Amino acid sequence: MEIIVLYGGKSAEHDISVLTATSIIQHIQYDVHTVTPVYIDINGHWFAGPNLSEKPAADINLRFNQAENGHAVVPTDILNEDKDQVIFPALHGPNGEDGTIQGLFETLNVAYVGAGVLASAAGMDKIVSKHLFNQVGLPQVPFTTLNAFEWENDADAAVAKVTESLTYPVFVKPANMGSSVGISQATDAAELKAALALAFRFDRRVLVEASVENPREVELAVLGNEEVFVSVPGELGKEQGFYDYDEKYINNTTEMIIPAKIDDETVAKLQAYAKEAYLVLDGSGLSRADFFLTKDGDIYINEVNTLPGFTQFSMYPSLWEASGKGFDELIEELIQLALNRYNKKQSIQKAFEL
Repeated sequence: MEIIVLYGGKSAEHDISVLTATSIIQHIQYDVHTVTPVYIDINGHWFAGPNLSEKPAADINLRFNQAENGHAVVPTDILNEDKDQVIFPALHGPNGEDGTIQGLFETLNVAYVGAGVLASAAGMDKIVSKHLFNQVGLPQVPFTTLNAFEWENDADAAVAKVTESLTYPVFVKPANMGSSVGISQATDAAELKAALALAFRFDRRVLVEASVENPREVELAVLGNEEVFVSVPGELGKEQGFYDYDEKYINNTTEMIIPAKIDDETVAKLQAYAKEAYLVLDGSGLSRADFFLTKDGDIYINEVNTLPGFTQFSMYPSLWEASGKGFDELIEELIQLALNRYNKKQSIQKAFEL
């Protein structure tokens, strides 16, 4: 079977996507699959690399271009009705895990790994997902939202809206970014203004959340379609209070504690909440659910990531490794889940006759 790994993209998370793709390509089962890497550059141009029939070198250059090691393609060029194909999207952020590219896959009628259009869009949008989580009673910290009109029309009023419902410190987040891009903490009005200015560089809608004092940050991996499995929990052991972009992908000062040292009752609650969040989003394939755990044992869901990273520093594959599922096995199961969902969708009646 041909696995088309799609990565890069027009997103602030472009570089992370390339790291994820590199890792995925190293763990495909080449005895049963071939891989066609397809790179989307930062300007949105698509370039296909050579078809891979064996595991490539770890330092493979996946940033293809027309002049050197790739050839320009459009989406329909990579599809072949005479082949069994699955697309493995390794795209992070807007245009990658927000339902946009998933809508293209659906239009092209091709099997693909991960969440569908609805789950991708709702999971990516921190504001929409919070409202959905509220509907099923998942515990969350207090929050409020702002849009670009409010900010641009009267920045002081926007700050006042936040302080009327929340107390400092607060976290400010673009509604549709991941990997901590554009996220910052504010402890006073001046910092809040700066944080909002940063967040609005990346989105037209912004989420502002109450802070939890010295929480443990716990993450769980979710896998499945209709039948859902949840991993053991992992914890982020940080040298600094906020797990930002540099700490995740550059400095790597964050320790992953897997499994997290949490009592069985709390683990069961976390796993139930992770599953509930997955189901309310209509998840499929995979996701990672992130939580805050206080010293008093209170649990707050932070967010769900429908396309978590697969880099050497990533929690998702590490959680499954600790749960008894190796990286190669995990990649293969995701491919099979994609085929299973695709085949079931093909069996759905598409016409109605009176």
